[in-house]
Amino acid sequence: MSEIKVPQIVAAGELLWDLLPGGARLGGAPANFAVFCARLGNRTVLVSSVGDDDYGRAAGRLLVQPNLDLRQLQKNEIYPTGTVEVTFSADNQPSYNIVPGVAWDFIALTPELLEAARAADAVCFGTLGQRHEVSRSTIRSLLEATARECVRVCDVNIRMPDCSPEILRWSMAHATIIKVSEEELPQVFFFLDGLGLSSRISMTPEIAGRALLDNFPNCELVATSLGAQGCLLTNRDAAFQHPGYPTKLVDSVGAGDAFTAGLLHAYLRGASLAQMAEIGNLCGSYVAGQQGATPPLSVELIDRIGTLLGKPTAVGN
Repeated sequence: MSEIKVPQIVAAGELLWDLLPGGARLGGAPANFAVFCARLGNRTVLVSSVGDDDYGRAAGRLLVQPNLDLRQLQKNEIYPTGTVEVTFSADNQPSYNIVPGVAWDFIALTPELLEAARAADAVCFGTLGQRHEVSRSTIRSLLEATARECVRVCDVNIRMPDCSPEILRWSMAHATIIKVSEEELPQVFFFLDGLGLSSRISMTPEIAGRALLDNFPNCELVATSLGAQGCLLTNRDAAFQHPGYPTKLVDSVGAGDAFTAGLLHAYLRGASLAQMAEIGNLCGSYVAGQQGATPPLSVELIDRIGTLLGKPTAVGN
């Protein structure tokens, strides 16, 4: 019997600590995504940078686990580990200050990074991680070094003033999969005004997905997360909407990253739109019902994903 090849996934971008009133918590979409991919059994490489400080050392300790390769987590001797200052208004609405000039803004391009890119079956990158020209150049070089068949996942994360129309357009133009939340669609199409799409701001998620596919020929799938209403997946042949799973919300942080990880896990194994949507929603709802962005995965979740794909899934907890 031939050995089943386990995909290698590279996640590139920000790694940071959320400074909450109750204490600091490790996060960043690429880091959350990487942890979840590894726990699903994928060989996963995290590409980011931390400072030579307590936060950086703590991040390195917390991220150690099976299937997660941290050799491309760089240590920057000049800039500190990334942080986000989180404050809450009188009506408990959060506001965020994503501190600039931190280590993940200065990810260096190295021969080892290029080697990881060439070996990757998939690369996940975002728009926030490209806010500084240094990391932007590194991430783009990494993507350009991938094999033609590599799946490139653009996780749209518009945080002003850390995104621009040029960053968004370049990222979408180089993506195989575009993952975007429904609430960000108006901003996305406002940024794409140069493509004549701004007049479609009020379009439905399915029509929006079709418009993105029409304008970005490299894209094969648009995954639109709909919050508690699940998701909509659109490719060039069909669209499928999954209503999501009722969940008692405990902590929504990281749920979108888990959705992306589950979706890609299924995509790399030849899943249908329905299977990808179900597995993505299973992963997202699981995290939303747990404390923290990267909870250990239950045996029940792993078994259910394996059953949906018709094959076992290795546990990486």
